[in-house]
This record gives sequence, C-alpha cells and structure tokens, in this order.
Amino acid sequence: QNSPHYQGGARGGELSDTIFIKGGEGIGYDQKTGKTAIYSYAKTLLLANIEKILPPNKSILITFILPQGKRLATRTSNAAFGIVEGLSLLGTTGISQPLTVPEQLEQYKIQLQEKAKKFNSLVFCIGENGLELAAKMGISPHQMIKTANWLGPMLVCASLAEVKSILLFGYHGKLIKLAGGIFHTHHHIADGRLEILTAHCANLGLPTFDLQRVFNCSTAEDALQYLRELDAIKGENWVIRVYGEIAKTIDQRSQNYIYTHCEKNIKVGSVMFDRQRKIIIKSENADIILG
Repeated sequence: QNSPHYQGGARGGELSDTIFIKGGEGIGYDQKTGKTAIYSYAKTLLLANIEKILPPNKSILITFILPQGKRLATRTSNAAFGIVEGLSLLGTTGISQPLTVPEQLEQYKIQLQEKAKKFNSLVFCIGENGLELAAKMGISPHQMIKTANWLGPMLVCASLAEVKSILLFGYHGKLIKLAGGIFHTHHHIADGRLEILTAHCANLGLPTFDLQRVFNCSTAEDALQYLRELDAIKGENWVIRVYGEIAKTIDQRSQNYIYTHCEKNIKVGSVMFDRQRKIIIKSENADIILG
C-alpha cells in the first residue's frame, strides 16, 4: 500500500487488509463515480487465488493493464453506460462469451426452446443491463432470454417454438435500430440510430433547427438528453411523443419481420431504458404483455 505507484481512493481498492488492486492502462472507469470497472467476480476470483500464495505478513498491490483496452472500448457500448477510457474487467459471470458467433446463437436458441415449453410469453434482453432491470421490475428470470445482437433470428425462433408474445427489453441505443428494420444490432453490421431518431422527430414536426441538433449529436443518449432539455425549457413533451412512436414502430416492424419469415402472428411489445437504467417508454403492446 505504501508503493509510490498505489493510487487509493475511487480508482483503486482493496480486497483484504493485504491485497490491493487498481486499474491501469486500458481499464475503464465509471464516469459518474470514478470507480474502476473491475467487477465483483473478478475481485472474488483474485482474492481466492492470491490469498493461497501470499506469504504471511506480506501485502501486494495488483495493477490490471489491458494494452489495447482504450482502443477496443470504442467498439463496445460501454460509454453509453458511463464506462469510459477502457474496457470493463469481467462482468457478472467471469466466463468469456463470444456473443457474435454462430455457436452462441445456437446456445441462445436452445435456451429459448426450453423456456418456450413452459411459457407462452418471453422477455428478450439484449444484455446484462436489461436482464438486471427487468428482474428489478418483477419479471421472472425464468421467462427472460439473453439475445445479444441476434434479435432477428431469435424472434423467428420464438415464433417457431409457438411463443404467443414477446417483450423486447433493452437500451434505447440498441432497440431503436429495429425501428429502421435493422434486426442484427451489432454496430459492425449497421447503425442508423440518429437517422432513425431524426426521422421520427421530423415526422412529428420538430423544428428544423432542433432536427439538425438531434442529427448531429454524437450518440443516441446525447440526442435523448437534448430532447429532454427541450421539454424542460419549453414545457413540451417531445421525449414521450418521439419515443412512443419509435416503440410503436419497433413493435410493428418486429411483428412484420416474424410474419415475413414464418407467417405467424405474434404480439411484440418494447420497453426502452436510458444510460441510467431508467425506463424511457413502454409501448402499448408492452403494457398488455406486462399485464
């Protein structure tokens, strides 16, 4: 702990009286709290292994370094959730899951088929944030399916498994792509978030100056914040109006996607949340499914 390289406080931390950790190059941190993005599973794993080999009356400082972490972080949605300047170290499971390879999709399909035998209604969560928030809302984990970016194939798989309704539960910067007909949401496949958002704003009559501001935002989160500021300043209701139409479009296009691929009619509802994991909007179908 007395090492000149030790950085205590928010960016550092301790596992015990003798084991200290900090995030070095390439490890991200929470922009809001300043805490290093090293999660509990990583710390538990570290403690279990280091305690066994640390000599008595000795202490150790461990610095995690990911040499390309800062560059690779730009390919993730970490920044949307406030994790900046690097990657998170081991999330909730401590098991690396290749979320964009066909083998992973097959695993998701198997999970879906098993759950479809027990439930007529399932909840699709793109990632861990959705799973966590859905559970806090009282949705049974037994009805949740993690889809990662494979929303199109998973919708079709659910229809073939005779599921009657699907609730799409996700971060707005991901789900908004479905409103533009993009059913694989990885950014390497397609983006269009700001274009889709701007189009819905224009259709509802948002003035040209504000449309240009929305279109030129860096992220969908920034655009959402701009609409919130407009509502606060002018006493208007752009967020609910715009996102209400986007959610409705997501539902319709998802239902059409299913029918196009397997000629089945399934009710699809959508719930979108923001970077702070606060619900922005629930579609009319989502309210019905939740009920």
